Amino acid sequence: MGLKMTLARRAAWLTTLAALLPLVPNSAAAEPTRAVRGWPVAGEQITLPRPRPDAGDADAAASRVDIAANQVALPEGFRELAKRPGEPQIPGLTLVYLHPLGLPGDAVKWRNIIVHQTEGPPGSAKSLALAQAKSPTKRGVTIWVETDGTVYWSTAESAIPTHGDGANRNDNRYIDNSKTYRNVVKTNSIGVEFVGNYPDVAKPATREQTQAWVILVRFLQERYDIPAENIYAHNWIDFKDRRYCEGCELATLARKLAYEPGKLMSGARE
Repeated sequence: MGLKMTLARRAAWLTTLAALLPLVPNSAAAEPTRAVRGWPVAGEQITLPRPRPDAGDADAAASRVDIAANQVALPEGFRELAKRPGEPQIPGLTLVYLHPLGLPGDAVKWRNIIVHQTEGPPGSAKSLALAQAKSPTKRGVTIWVETDGTVYWSTAESAIPTHGDGANRNDNRYIDNSKTYRNVVKTNSIGVEFVGNYPDVAKPATREQTQAWVILVRFLQERYDIPAENIYAHNWIDFKDRRYCEGCELATLARKLAYEPGKLMSGARE
């Protein structure tokens, strides 16, 4: 008798539950099967963090930067300051020298500037620069820029760090590579590395890095007589990471400044 009552109650409970299930939005019956987080379900493609932009996208991104050339005026005596040996300090720029500068004429004949991004965490610029200073020709660059805008000059101007991949890009994906293919290489290009785009490689440079860059790039142009058209993003000259365009926003911004070495620009005072 007791068993029959228990079975009857269980049957009634199951009948009630079956009637209620369609009304519960988060129930297993109402939702499709989901894959474990991090794995795509059947037929789904893995999406890259950000599609690789074309030149137009990089140009548009740079135009969104709220720092224009006339908003970052060059300091008084900028041209003379850029040619000094030792540890010249540029107003508006926090510049830490791990190796003092010599005379520009004794430096490597830098004809180009290549903008890199490390895909390393914030706070790593100093340690990376110190490692470069200990082994100047290892893979890396001459100049490292922290997320707070601090610039570390790691090697002598006569040293040639290993950076770039031999200018192996020849597909005109971003720029005309007929002028860069196998020509914009480590022996004629000074490298500047921006840290901080980790773990999201598509994370842009910080405002502080951008503020430092618009002064630093003109300092390098003036010191080594490098025209704006010889400023390159790493992705422009080498086949690189497909997830983002390395250095493209910063290189585009630098070109937009249209700085001409040796020519007095508006906002600069001699």
